[in-house]
Amino acid sequence: MIKLIDISNRNNAKEVLSIQIPSYEVEAKIIGYYEIPPLKDTVDTLQKCEETFFGYYENTELCGAISLKVVDDNIADIHRLIVHPNHFRKGIAQLLLNFVISNFVVKKVEVATGSKNTPAVKFYIKNGFEKTKEVTVNEQLSLTFFEKKL
Repeated sequence: MIKLIDISNRNNAKEVLSIQIPSYEVEAKIIGYYEIPPLKDTVDTLQKCEETFFGYYENTELCGAISLKVVDDNIADIHRLIVHPNHFRKGIAQLLLNFVISNFVVKKVEVATGSKNTPAVKFYIKNGFEKTKEVTVNEQLSLTFFEKKL
């Protein structure tokens, strides 16, 4: 079941963080860079991020989440798409992405991921996203930006 997460609730923010850290640790290992900002998040920074969060739950367990900001009522900008490693390969990321695409009336969806994060890059391409640019952050990290017009 996918439902809205009230991130202003401290316990909810702790729960999101408990899946975010392990999820981004996997990405950090894949890309070979451990200084990615989501690994530095805290309950307080999550509560202040001004993103809308939705969670995928199996019974009462939060297994995955997606967060976004809607820009100018035209763009859904995905900031996080996270699945706890214990729940990889269950289709949860796909369900969360489909939820956003089918429930937000926008003209396009945007997202960015580490350029070396091959599983994420393949996931977005498979879902009809087109690469719009690649930005080098530093010697170890570059980001690839994608968009999908709806």
